[in-house]
Amino acid sequence: MQAGLLAVVLSMCFVVGVSAQYDRPDYAPPPEIGQTWVEIEGEIYGAKPNELGPIGGGEGYQRIVTDGDYRVATVDELIEALKQAKAGEVVYVEPNADIDCTTLVFAEKLALEIPEGVTLASNRGHEGSKGAAIYSDAFATRPLIRCLGPNVRITGLWIRGPDPKRRIDHHRRSFKAERGDRKVQHVYYYKFPVSEGIYTKFSGLEVDNCEVSGWSHAGVHLSDGHDHHVHHSYIHHNQMNGLGYGVCHGYGKEAVSLIEYNLLNANRHSLAGTGKPGNAYEACHNVEMGVSLSHMFDMHGGGDRRDGTTIAGDWMKVHHNTFCCADKTAIVIRGVPVELADIHHNWFFSDKPGDRDVRPWPTGGETHVISHDNAYGQEKPAVLDASN
Repeated sequence: MQAGLLAVVLSMCFVVGVSAQYDRPDYAPPPEIGQTWVEIEGEIYGAKPNELGPIGGGEGYQRIVTDGDYRVATVDELIEALKQAKAGEVVYVEPNADIDCTTLVFAEKLALEIPEGVTLASNRGHEGSKGAAIYSDAFATRPLIRCLGPNVRITGLWIRGPDPKRRIDHHRRSFKAERGDRKVQHVYYYKFPVSEGIYTKFSGLEVDNCEVSGWSHAGVHLSDGHDHHVHHSYIHHNQMNGLGYGVCHGYGKEAVSLIEYNLLNANRHSLAGTGKPGNAYEACHNVEMGVSLSHMFDMHGGGDRRDGTTIAGDWMKVHHNTFCCADKTAIVIRGVPVELADIHHNWFFSDKPGDRDVRPWPTGGETHVISHDNAYGQEKPAVLDASN
């Protein structure tokens, strides 16, 4: 009888644990992505993995770090190691480490600060490892990780935020007309604190082979600097309505990046930019699974910034991406790039070219946006142009 009761209690504990775990949508395993590119008349359309390993990183990734100059397993050890680390050194977080920063964020407004040229690493994908988790459950975590100089690398970690939810009701309450003018509405909106995972204003940040989820403002915030490289990572469930960016380009003098070979899902915008002069990005060989409150790749215009211009960044290059969504808009450029937004060799699951894929539509002329040589259709993909 006692043994039977114990079994029931254990079973109940297990069920409660699993249920609690999946209250957070970003705890679920990544979706199966299947074939991510097609070859048509000798040319590749969509996202094809490269020699470094699978799209999204993980098992099979070729640049996994498995040791370092410092090995840490607790938040206090990590803070101390980062204080000591010099350019060229690696701070390695043990694979089973559970680095909970919540208390220190509340008590000390902690941000983990990485010096110039230092690598913060764990071993995601090595022998089945998920890599160490570094996280905060405090909604006002902004940021969790701050770069103190250029050429920082963050690799092989799960950088987990406090809020993977959409917060649609909060957005509705904030911007209802009876609350008053836009300024008053924004004040109410930001009474609920927002979070971001990785922040830099220095050049040369590399984020690779990471999982980044649960950040209500941005998973990776490239406030300033050039030569940023975000690749072979799984970036998902950064989706608070009104914000919710996987990778965001900010208001600094310049914010220029290469974003490639990532698996993207359930972000409000997976890639976004403020669109001020100096913003630019190349996005290629990414797979966008298509779960979103809005559109996937974004560049704001002058109307969003209210600066009296129509400028939507300096330039964009969007090529060889796969957009696994026929009912969501893939790319929206909310103004006029200073130079050009060039969109080609992508695979769109929609049946034909149109504003489901690219806005503004039609492209060309004074839009400074061109869309050409893309494949359309999930079942029988074909290369089409606006006249087809």
